[in-house]
Amino acid sequence: MAGVSRRNFLAGAGITAATCAARPLFGLPTAAQSPFKIAVISDEISQDFDHACSVIANDFGLHHVELREMWGKNLQASTDAEIAEALKILAKYNLQVTDIASPLFKVDWPGAPKSQYGSKGDMHGAAETAYKQQDEVLARSISLAKQFKTDKIRCFDFWRLDDVAPYRAAINEKLRATAEIVGQQGLLLVIENEFACNTATGREAAKTLNAIQSPHFALNWDAGNAVMRGELDAFPAGWDALPKNRIHHCHCKNAVKDDTGKIVWSPVDKGYIDWTAQFRALKQVGYRDAVCLETHWRGAGTPEASTRISWAGMKQCLINSGTF
Repeated sequence: MAGVSRRNFLAGAGITAATCAARPLFGLPTAAQSPFKIAVISDEISQDFDHACSVIANDFGLHHVELREMWGKNLQASTDAEIAEALKILAKYNLQVTDIASPLFKVDWPGAPKSQYGSKGDMHGAAETAYKQQDEVLARSISLAKQFKTDKIRCFDFWRLDDVAPYRAAINEKLRATAEIVGQQGLLLVIENEFACNTATGREAAKTLNAIQSPHFALNWDAGNAVMRGELDAFPAGWDALPKNRIHHCHCKNAVKDDTGKIVWSPVDKGYIDWTAQFRALKQVGYRDAVCLETHWRGAGTPEASTRISWAGMKQCLINSGTF
């Protein structure tokens, strides 16, 4: 090293190392650079909302959260004091809310046979309600969306019927009318394809969206749910059927067949859905809304441990797809 003493070289190297240590993210990808709003449903980590938000912001380095449950109860049942506390926590961690993950229309359709796919207690803290109470759920969801400064409310397509055909037109009209109410408030109604509901797969979602042409009605695409309903080719075939311009939210989870042949949840990077390819496809169609981790898999023993593993896999898929 002509003209540079060993002492000066080592001193310079030390300064460089210290500078790099002080800027650990310099030159590395971050969530802020993604075309997507990368989020996590907070209760998939913990019912302790402050802790969940800390993990999302500080450990995962994300800026968005989806709200469903906090402190052991569904958001529908939160008190004014709890909402005020949640708003303080969101500000503390600089997190924005992607949507209100409401249980709207996770009920039986009136006059139809009782569905065999009812809640079985899996309502994420929401109280069991009847069809006649859905106007209250909707009003509450609109209020929550405004308080949490988000423009999206999630809904479902009623508990799945063995033969939905005789009721399909009436259901479509109810969804359309509800979307109009939501739209009048400057909000968007996003229907989730849910394996226990009448719209469960990509192909079914395409039919529902085609039948309901409201500009206030969109899709929360959940490829994992489609797989759970048996659409093992949810990506790419189910995805290919969808009108891409009407997808405005996306849940990220995965599923596999276990040793008995049963479809079960799995970490995001392991299963029927190639999430690297799915993220790449979302980017290619100009998608700019949320991709939200909804782990469901509990193979690591606890919700938080399982979500941390799923996030590691999801993050790698984002990086591999060029979207992180």
